[in-house]
Amino acid sequence: MNTQKQRIKNKGFTLLEMLVVLLIISVLILLFVPNLSKHKEGVDKKGNEAIVKIVETQIDLYTMEKNQSPTVEQLLKEEYITQEQYDKYQASK
Repeated sequence: MNTQKQRIKNKGFTLLEMLVVLLIISVLILLFVPNLSKHKEGVDKKGNEAIVKIVETQIDLYTMEKNQSPTVEQLLKEEYITQEQYDKYQASK
């Protein structure tokens, strides 16, 4: 009799409650994951646009300093832009 009272006093989640919680979490994940991938594409696009503007600004700066229009390769060689910026600029063309 004493062990039955102890079992009744033990508090915890039932299997059904755990399954309901897992179902709710699964539904939320299914709703949010596609939205996250859409936002990632938008962020990547804006980042690439920003790099194009940076390279164009560096072209203007080079032109003002040296009175000649550079190629993007010259900017890279003279370290006005980084290799990563060069690669993303070429990819956006």
